[in-house]
Amino acid sequence: MSALQLSFFSAFTLSSLGLAFHRTHLISALLCLESMMLSMYVALSMWPIQTQSTSATMLPLLMLAFSACEAATGLALLVASTRTHGSDHLHNFNLLQC
Repeated sequence: MSALQLSFFSAFTLSSLGLAFHRTHLISALLCLESMMLSMYVALSMWPIQTQSTSATMLPLLMLAFSACEAATGLALLVASTRTHGSDHLHNFNLLQC
């Protein structure tokens, strides 16, 4: 495993550990998800360059579009939950109620 692959793997692992352990605020969970998507985007962008393949060059753009949709949905949920509950603490949310 090269140093570049190790750095992408460690960035993804650290962000997933941050998502697993720091679950107090919704904004911290969204930031961890965005860092996971960023590390996956950079790794997926470097993959066609390393393999010298031209067939997988559109995959990073597709993933970037899905990441933008995920970020917009997350921010909309953050604003809606802050308006209804008064804060973004995750322990205040009850998933069984609307």
